[in-house]
Amino acid sequence: MVERKAFLLRLDPALHAALQRWADDELRSLNGQLEFLLRREAQRAGRLTQAPEKAPETQE
Repeated sequence: MVERKAFLLRLDPALHAALQRWADDELRSLNGQLEFLLRREAQRAGRLTQAPEKAPETQE
C-alpha cells in the first residue's frame, strides 16, 4: 500500500465550499480533488516528473 502523509490545511470557508462542489461534480472526495489538483499543477510546473505510485493489483 502506498504511504500517505497527513497534514492540517486551513482554508477560507468560501474556497472550501467551492472546492467541495468541484469535487462533488467530479465524483471525488475533497481530499482526492485537492491531491488531483496539486499533482496536476506540480507536473505542469515541472516540480513532479514521476507518475503517481499505484497500489499493487490484487490477484484473484
